[in-house]
Amino acid sequence: MRRNTDPVEGVDHPDHRAEFRLAPGDVEAVRFGVSPGHELAHAVRALLRPAQHPLQWGWLREVRSRVPREPFALLADVIGIDGYVPDFLTAEPRWDRTPETELAALRTASPAGMRVDLGKMVVRSSGARRARLARMREHPTRARRLIADAWERVWEVALAPVWPQLDRLLRTDIAFRSRMIATEGIAGMAAGIHPAVTWAEGAVRVSLRRHSELIDCRGSGLVLVPSVMSSFGCQVLTEPPAQPTLFYPARGVTASWAREANDVAAALSALLGPARAEILFAAHVARTTSQVAADTGLATSTASHHLTVLRKAGLIASTREANRMLHLRTPLGEALIGATL
Repeated sequence: MRRNTDPVEGVDHPDHRAEFRLAPGDVEAVRFGVSPGHELAHAVRALLRPAQHPLQWGWLREVRSRVPREPFALLADVIGIDGYVPDFLTAEPRWDRTPETELAALRTASPAGMRVDLGKMVVRSSGARRARLARMREHPTRARRLIADAWERVWEVALAPVWPQLDRLLRTDIAFRSRMIATEGIAGMAAGIHPAVTWAEGAVRVSLRRHSELIDCRGSGLVLVPSVMSSFGCQVLTEPPAQPTLFYPARGVTASWAREANDVAAALSALLGPARAEILFAAHVARTTSQVAADTGLATSTASHHLTVLRKAGLIASTREANRMLHLRTPLGEALIGATL
């Protein structure tokens, strides 16, 4: 089973740390991922303790009154206010992870694994909450259905409306750090992740509150996962069969990150013009010229012209795949979107 350690929120014991050991020059062993489940878990914690999450206040003002009470209460029991997050809530983070695939993974989570994870939450709780968690642990298949249904309902209200903004922040961070690895190496990139993260002697080290562990990533690699909702500290996931994972705060998260997409599009339109702004805004996934034209309602020749201008400005990269030309935002394009957000 996988295990998340406590977030760094006032380090109780500065000598505690997780140490992810990599081979010299092991760039290919580091990859990035996205975890909608991690975002929802920390969204629940922000709703439980708003004062502890000032960067979420803009988002909180919009969603607090709309969150369905009973599904939220169930997730609050399972997730708690801090510390360990049950591993079954966060399927293995990947670049192509979506809310839909995350929910599907939750609905098929191993009952045996859920029993173990819920057992960890039982010993971390007390009173009526402990009794409710104990009942879930005894009936994991039923608990899985109830938790997945609650996940879906809370997601639809709390994060689905802002997922485009949140997802762009995550992918902008990934683009920035990928470029740092290419230009400054893993050490240079790791040094800028968070004050609790350092690089020394071939290892990424993460200061923790209550736990120390040495993890050999030579052969398994290390997954780096930015987060918008857990914007105050880091978490690590180290227990097999999961790949060693470090969750860290994404760059550029401010109290206004959850601005309406229309506001962001308007700001980009003022800079680039409406057509090019719309093309760049949607270029987080690779599309052909014909797809861009269809999505924007432009003639193919007009879409091709705008793509050429964006490509010459370094905001979009175009690569050939068989007989198709695919267009995708560059790190500079990601940075521009992120700055606008």
